[in-house]
Amino acid sequence: MPRQSAGSWWSRILEFFRPAPHIERLPPGEVRRLYPRFRWRILESTFIGYATFYLVRNNLPVVSKEMGEALSYGKDQIGDMLAFTAIAYGVGKFVLGAVSDRSNPRYFMPAGLVLTALCNFAFGAIPEYGVQLALWTLNGFVQGMGWAPCGRSLGHWYSPRERGTVFAFWNIAHNVGGGVTGLIAAYATAWMGWQGAFYVPGVLALACAAYLILRLRDTPQSVGLPPVEEYNNDFPPEGPHDSEAELGTRDLLVHYVLKNRYLWLFAAANFFVYIARYSMLDWGPTYLKETKGASLVGGGVSTALFEFAGIFSTILMGWLSDKTGGRRGMISLLCMAPVLAAFAGLLYTPPGMLWLDLTLFGIVGFFIYPPVMLLGVTGLDFTSKKAVGTAAGFIGLFGYLGRTVQGKGIGAIAQHWGWDAAIWAILVATFLGMVLLAFTWRLKPHVVGASASPQRPKDT
Repeated sequence: MPRQSAGSWWSRILEFFRPAPHIERLPPGEVRRLYPRFRWRILESTFIGYATFYLVRNNLPVVSKEMGEALSYGKDQIGDMLAFTAIAYGVGKFVLGAVSDRSNPRYFMPAGLVLTALCNFAFGAIPEYGVQLALWTLNGFVQGMGWAPCGRSLGHWYSPRERGTVFAFWNIAHNVGGGVTGLIAAYATAWMGWQGAFYVPGVLALACAAYLILRLRDTPQSVGLPPVEEYNNDFPPEGPHDSEAELGTRDLLVHYVLKNRYLWLFAAANFFVYIARYSMLDWGPTYLKETKGASLVGGGVSTALFEFAGIFSTILMGWLSDKTGGRRGMISLLCMAPVLAAFAGLLYTPPGMLWLDLTLFGIVGFFIYPPVMLLGVTGLDFTSKKAVGTAAGFIGLFGYLGRTVQGKGIGAIAQHWGWDAAIWAILVATFLGMVLLAFTWRLKPHVVGASASPQRPKDT
């Protein structure tokens, strides 16, 4: 009987989230009038929604030093929080991504914001390490309800030949959310104590959840519009490939992901890209405070600078990846070379020259975000738009395994061998990421517009 009740409870949840049904097609005049408006609504609402997820995820690193001092936590304990959260987010992004592929983003994404806001409120209210570790781990898992519904929405409303450019603009949500988080968390802490860094973002997340319910919609067909490939006349010469039927769990996981060797390659590269990305997001403020004499606000500024620096480059590199026929691995590799050089530069900047350290932070941010975005887009390029959440979640899982390794590893290395050794570890990880990306240099989607199943990319 209890098992039956649990199954019934789960069925009701899936029923609530299930994709919106297709409705009767609108007249051609209405299609032409409404399609651009809905495309903008989807882009705008997913942008704001995903940026808000950052407010309730990246706030801990900004105040980890102040919280650690107030609660007598060491770097190893903070590192455990970051590591557990990262692996939980990676698992959540994969597992909940598969659920998202069979869900309506209009309700799925706001539900994630509500859950993560509740985790933030409880984290600030219960200053006990074991409870906080569990809460922040749970927060990481439900954060997996953020990217996948965005990918599903954009995959249905924008066709493959637009994705590099559209995702580049959308990806600025990472930078805006992450950058604003540094400032909000720092000033909320100065105003209310370290708890404010969790209470204020939590309130903003609840407000955004209500906004998303009002603005988001599911597929074009759910509002009486044709599939985006038909609207853009974006079918390949031999006709449409991507079915509009929702996929079963086995197809999502096995056929479209686990048997797709190209996704494995991009996922492995993403492991090291995320080490480079999150090393400075998770530990950058603490590194600058302890080695370069930065203040609380100065640490928050470093996070904002790191995030905002990637805005222009993400748009540029996304556009270039479309112009090169979808060679996103090649563009990613070219971007990682300056990242490697900037990390090397951090080893030689003396104390008292914070402006130079911040400049190097900006260089890393400028060049690291295009690979972060492009490796996610490959989840759409090499699978069906009906499996985008699962594919992107798989690639993201490897990324957050990388974040888990650095979250624990960088803190432990800095604790026992100093920050120079930690920077050297980041350099090694960055180089290994470049080695893997070298194998993706010539890969691109087999046919732009055909994404129903993994196919051999065309070499040039």
